[in-house]
Amino acid sequence: MRKQDTAEWNSADMMNVAAARELRDGDVCLVGVGPPNLAANLARRTHAPNCRLVYESGAIDAKPRRLPLSIGDDDLAATATAVVSVPEMFNYWVGAGRIDVGFLGAAQIDRFGNINTTVIGEHSDPKTRLPGAGGAPEIAAAAGRVIVIVKQSPRTFVEQVDFVTSVGYGPSGRERQAPGAGPTLVITDHGVLEPDPQTNELTLTRLHPGVTVEQAREATGWPLKVADSIKSVEPPSEVELTALHRLRNREAVDA
Repeated sequence: MRKQDTAEWNSADMMNVAAARELRDGDVCLVGVGPPNLAANLARRTHAPNCRLVYESGAIDAKPRRLPLSIGDDDLAATATAVVSVPEMFNYWVGAGRIDVGFLGAAQIDRFGNINTTVIGEHSDPKTRLPGAGGAPEIAAAAGRVIVIVKQSPRTFVEQVDFVTSVGYGPSGRERQAPGAGPTLVITDHGVLEPDPQTNELTLTRLHPGVTVEQAREATGWPLKVADSIKSVEPPSEVELTALHRLRNREAVDA
């Protein structure tokens, strides 16, 4: 299938398409708001129609006709196979290991995948109060795979997060324990980072079209580790871009 010219898509499109591709048909995916929501619904509309979307609000196997505005969007309950209570969601589904993939965002992330969505600055006297934890700590702890989607900049990719909302691999990269595997991918508007098998330090392994290693390093608040062999991400296809634009426009499709 013909790939779109770079003039027809931007870095945000590439980030969302790359994230969507990581979902497999049949995956049970717990979806957060923002880019994770867009990526998961894009996967359902393209290569993974049988991906089971689960939302923190209790919607199980939701099949939204439009891009949900939030986890409380009434389209989620209307199209879900079941709607359960929040305690059941986190005890039976998340805590019991029934989530294959957890999609998360971040306000700050460090080299070991620790995430901050709580405050910028000191917790007792913050510069900025962020949305908070929600269910992210449990998802980060227990999901089979954790994929973080976030735009890359020195303000977001920091040497040390101001507050650890969701644990990645811990302060030194060695504190992570079961049940979950920890963050497996961080997908940005520059490329893809994966934890080093030995140290768990996030390492640049893939670059989006038109992005250089130097640009990725400049967008990172620590000396970014780069894989010996960098792969190039395939540009968005016409099918992926069409579905993405329809989602952004909140065009309806059959559930």
